[in-house]
Amino acid sequence: MDLDAFRWLLTEPGQQLLTRATHLYADSFDGPSGDLVRTATALRKVEPDAARATVALSQVQLRHRAVAKFGPDATAMYFVGEALEQATRPRVAAHRAARLAAAEPSSVIDLGCGIGGDLIAFARAGLTAAGVDIDPLRVEVARANLSALGLAGAVSVADSTTLDLAGFGAVFADPARRSAAGRIFDVNGWTPSWEFVLGLLTRNAIVKVAPGIPHELVPEGVEAEWVSEGGDVKEAALWSPRLATARRRATVIGEGGLATITEEDDPYDGVPERPVRPVGAFLYEPDGAVIRAGLVTAIASGVDGGLLDEHIAYVTSDLAFHSPFTKGYRVLEELPYREKQLKAALRDRGIGTLAIKKRGVQIVPEQLRKRLDLAGDNEGTLILTRVTGVGTAYLVQPL
Repeated sequence: MDLDAFRWLLTEPGQQLLTRATHLYADSFDGPSGDLVRTATALRKVEPDAARATVALSQVQLRHRAVAKFGPDATAMYFVGEALEQATRPRVAAHRAARLAAAEPSSVIDLGCGIGGDLIAFARAGLTAAGVDIDPLRVEVARANLSALGLAGAVSVADSTTLDLAGFGAVFADPARRSAAGRIFDVNGWTPSWEFVLGLLTRNAIVKVAPGIPHELVPEGVEAEWVSEGGDVKEAALWSPRLATARRRATVIGEGGLATITEEDDPYDGVPERPVRPVGAFLYEPDGAVIRAGLVTAIASGVDGGLLDEHIAYVTSDLAFHSPFTKGYRVLEELPYREKQLKAALRDRGIGTLAIKKRGVQIVPEQLRKRLDLAGDNEGTLILTRVTGVGTAYLVQPL
């Protein structure tokens, strides 16, 4: 996106064009004959400048896409395509901001603020927020988003590694973990560097990291928090010793609100022997954040149960529980694990629609489902896993 064209979009004529583009886009796609080319053609009749017309239409498209992530705010915000994908989801950002605000820092600076997703959350939490980014376009977009939502905050172009951070109560950083070749899994390839991150963690700081960060990389005294929303792990965050309240935490955000669990909830934390037991009447599949945080045995304790296998994140119990940290299933029966016999068993039960869940076994559910060639009017859920190292299949019913 052209920076000058975006700045023009924020002027009164630019806003008028954006409004016109929004109406044209809605009208064009309000029926089977609508298409993007027709919208662009109509807009060029209103604004012959190609760069201005393009930036207006692109913002309309991005706002449409962003509703799934930002909700109603998206209709007033501005976006850059790649930055939209990278932006923190609002409920995750709001949780982090509320937790930071509870620690009572006077202010926070967001290093690498992107389009301002976290800045918005910090400002709404009552923090004095400032953001920097090395990309002038993203800075302009972040500034526009704060203004559009009526929030205070300062944003400027700067290299975060050169700043004097002493005047800020807390620091938030989200190192870039992508390159032209794709995701960067090695922390030594992050920008800013891992060494810079370690330096930040000696002060009041939160650093957003990839969910796959190895536990052994987390410095002593730093809390690692894994966060999921709607059942999907979205991120991990490192909380410096001054802000940490645990060593490992799993936070789950769902329709019913937010729940969190730490190693203090796990009586097996630090105990070498895992609580493995035979399958009971119920199976539980812990949330991904719980698994990443290494707190599966906390779930086992919470449901008065144990693990099917010490290396696999399935929990079993004789009791039925409902928990935000896990999905529960009633065990109906054990089925043959071998494919030919499994196929016959499913056909005998008239199962034509089958959900397949697996863990710890080398099976691709989509390929297996096709080979099973199911036929029947009944629906079923199949769990394929290992029990004390042996492949096993269970027909289950979701709680």
